[in-house]
Amino acid sequence: MRTTSRPRPLRATAALAACGAVFALLTSACSTADAVCSGGEYPVLYVGSTGSACVKDGEEPPKGYARYPEGKVPKHVDDKWWTYWNEHSLDKDGNIIEVSQ
Repeated sequence: MRTTSRPRPLRATAALAACGAVFALLTSACSTADAVCSGGEYPVLYVGSTGSACVKDGEEPPKGYARYPEGKVPKHVDDKWWTYWNEHSLDKDGNIIEVSQ
């Protein structure tokens, strides 16, 4: 007697559902990288250092801090500008300087 193996619809459906759940989890993790600041805040750079802080929208940076130059603002932890500003800063005149580690 010869038997043939047929796919079992229930197992196939469960496997597809599991793969879909894993895919959704992985893609959502990529799109929701840790934001530098919370909603309603913007990041500021500590002058002469790689330190930073978050300031409420509409408020000026505290003494010793400055806004990041336009177009060079880090949005998410480990993004291009986050990494850049870990090695650079602004001097008291607003010039970009390299910071030694």
